[in-house]
Formats: sequence, structure tokens, C-alpha cells
Amino acid sequence: MLRKIRITLAAIMMAMVTLLFLDVSGVLHHYLAWTARIQFLPAVLALNVAVIVALVLLTLIFGRIYCSVICPLGIFQDIVSWIHGKSKKNRFTASPEKRWLRYGVLVLFIAAFIAGVNSLVALLAPYSSYGRMVTNLLLPFYQWGNNLLASIAERVDSYAFYGVDVWMKSLPTFLIALATFIIIVVLAWRGGRTYCNTICPVGTILAQLARFSWFKVYFDADKCKSCSLCTKNCKASCIDFKTHRVDYSRCVTCGNCIEKCNFGALHYGHPKAVAQPEKHAADDTRRAFLVGTAIVGADVALAQAAKKVDGGLAVIEDKVPAKRTTPLTPPGSMSAKNFAQHCTACQLCVAKCPNGVLRPSTDPLHLMQPEMSFERGACRPECVECSTVCPTGAIKPITVAEKSSTMLGHAVWVKDNCVVLTDGVNCGNCARHCPVGAIMMVPSNADDESSPMVPAVNISMCIGCGTCEYVCPARPFSAIYVEGHEVHNQI
Repeated sequence: MLRKIRITLAAIMMAMVTLLFLDVSGVLHHYLAWTARIQFLPAVLALNVAVIVALVLLTLIFGRIYCSVICPLGIFQDIVSWIHGKSKKNRFTASPEKRWLRYGVLVLFIAAFIAGVNSLVALLAPYSSYGRMVTNLLLPFYQWGNNLLASIAERVDSYAFYGVDVWMKSLPTFLIALATFIIIVVLAWRGGRTYCNTICPVGTILAQLARFSWFKVYFDADKCKSCSLCTKNCKASCIDFKTHRVDYSRCVTCGNCIEKCNFGALHYGHPKAVAQPEKHAADDTRRAFLVGTAIVGADVALAQAAKKVDGGLAVIEDKVPAKRTTPLTPPGSMSAKNFAQHCTACQLCVAKCPNGVLRPSTDPLHLMQPEMSFERGACRPECVECSTVCPTGAIKPITVAEKSSTMLGHAVWVKDNCVVLTDGVNCGNCARHCPVGAIMMVPSNADDESSPMVPAVNISMCIGCGTCEYVCPARPFSAIYVEGHEVHNQI
């Protein structure tokens, strides 16, 4: 019964988290956003005390059930291991805890976080790793399927579906997501929960609490016949049937061992007497618990091939992203520093951006963290989608009114690219489309009122929405682009 309940809850959670990333309509996140906020690391970064306390208590009472019921990466490993187990049964063996690797990775993770090496933090964050795999490897197929349904619906005059652009937002992030997928699959195929118990920093932190959980899997030595089925079916390799010992720091309370025991020798509950480890091991456990408690307390498939055609006559050349001295961070992030410190590059905001403005950064220091660019759309003042889905506090929830008055950056005119001067044509696209009226057309020669009209930017009114950059007809480089602000200001 324990195993059936766990599998049911895990399947529901896995489906909800995956749909949160796959939803192209933007509707499901209103119902499923909480599944991201209850993930451990996002809750810590967002200083969501209620969730942190709830997860700590959950672990202290039930053990590492978070890893097998709530964490999508953990559930994904279970799915891979289960598939392999259909053909190869009783394949696990007991193995000692690799403490040097577990705590080495944890120390590296904490050091990277303190030093601001956010790309490494994002690489090791379990929820973010799963989000990147879904966004980069699964979402394009989901979108192609959606577009097929939209095409069919269009033929029968139905608007139940609408087509979306499918394009590669970042090659490095795609390759990292692919590599992560391969590594996780190989480790889970061969050793079940190897990744969880040797690499995952969240797993290592919760492991220290799980040692002291009230409910545990424990042996009734009098009933044990040493058949070894519990050990051979423990995907965490934490059960030694010979000594009747369970390493509670690695046990994820999956219930496999209890189901396989034919003699009723294994139970889940509060043991009246569990064999005590040796004294030095107890000291190590106590120190590890204090470290874990202190940590808890402190703490994006290829591009669409179809070409855009202007009136069916000429192919429009794609724009090249502008080289910005200061990258643009999403509205609600408050500052580049706050965004970098809290973002774990889960790509949820990238998947949810309806305008194609957000894409993963290729900057080594902020690798995979979202940044703004306007080749495919502009950041509409009335859109606050990204701020409603971020689970870590990297993008704070904001209202439409606050978004409309937040200065993300300012527009910069590049004279050498402007078609008014290079092609001798009238334009004014940027001024006509600016939603806040920050651009006006003025004579290119101040002494000649009949000279070609070029844009002039009022920096004090510009909010950095990128509409001017998006609608600029200059190719491949826009004649006007947005330079980011380190700190967002209010008009």
C-alpha cells in the first residue's frame, strides 16, 4: 500500500510539473505554478519559509519522501530504473556511501553560489535540470503536435488550437540539456538512484535530516531469512541484508524492499529499536546533521525552417541579436544582481514567454539564465507572464501598472544602420510603435528642417520594452536597440 500511494502521488506530481513547462496556451500555470514553488531549492532562493519548514518537517517525519514524490528529477530516475527493471530483475547490490563525492559536490555547490558562479549552481540544481530537459528536448515535439492540430482545426474553421513558432533558443543550453538527459538516464539505468545519492546537492542536504526521521524502513531480525531480495531491489543501494542495516541518508522511502520481502521482515514506521551505528559514525552523522540544518536555515529541436516572406515577394533577412554592454533582465527582476543570485535557469519563464523575448544566455558567467532580446517580438507593457511563474524570486510578481512604468533599459539609435540615411527612404517605425511615446522624429540636420527625419530617444521616458528594436526594418542589424540597466528604475 505504501508503494502504491507513493507511485500514485509521484505520477500526479510528475504529470503536473511536466505540463507546467509544456503548456503553450499559458492557462495551466495559473493552476500548476505551485508545483514549482514547492521544490526545495526554489523555495530556499525565494525565502519561502512556509515551504522550507514544511519540507524539513516532511523529511524529519517521513524520511526522504520529497525525492521520490515531489522532485521531478527523482521521479524521472525512478521511471528509467523501472523500465530497466522490467527486463533485468533483482539487479542491485548494497554499496557504501560515497561521502567524499556527496559532500565534495555539496561544498562545490555552496562555494559556487557564494562566489556567484551561477552557471554551476544552475547545472547542479535538480528541478532546473529537469526543466531544461523538458523545455529543450520535449517541448519542441509538443509544439509541433500542437501546430499539427492547429493546421487541422484551421481547415474546419475551428480556433480551438493556434500555431506557435518552434525554434532553438540557445544551442549551448540545448546541448547541456541533452548531456544532462544522457547522464541521468545512464546512471538511473545502471544504478537507480546513483545521481540522487552522489551528485544532487538537494539530496545531500535532505539526507542529513533523513537520518533522524521518525518513520523509517527497519528490519525485524527474527523474521529475516537473509534471502537478499530487499538488497537486490533497493535502487538506492542502501540496504545490507547481512547486517540488517539501512542507510537512512540514502533511502528515499520508495517501498520496493517492503513489497519484495516475503517474510514480513521489513516494516515502515517508528522502530522501537534500530541497531545503533558505531560511535565514530554517530559523531559523523551528528556533524553532518548540523551542516545540513545550517544549509537549510541559510539558505531551453532545431529552428523552424519556413522563411518569412514580405507579401510573397522578397525573403526577409533574419535579424542578428544586438551586442549589449549590459544584458536585459526580465521585468520584476529588479536588478541584474538580484536576478543572477536567485535564478537557477529552470527555463520556465522562457517556455512561458508569449512574445519570444526570453532566451537562455550564452555568457559563461550567466550560462542558461534567461536574458531578453527582440528579434522575434517585443516585451509588451501589458504582459507579466514571466513574473507569475518564477518559483525562486529571481522575477518578483508585478502588476501591469508596475510593468508599464519599469525602466528595464533605454533605446539607443545607431546612425550607420538607419534606412532613412542608408537607403534614402522615409521610415519612423520606431516612433509610431513606441508604446510610451519616448521616440520622436527630428530632422537629421538641425539647421535644415527639410532634411530626412530620424529618431530621437527621450531616455527619461523609455522603459526598454524593445518594440522599436523589433519593428525596425534594418537588417541584419537594427538601427535602434535597447541597452540594459543594472538596476531597474520606476518612471
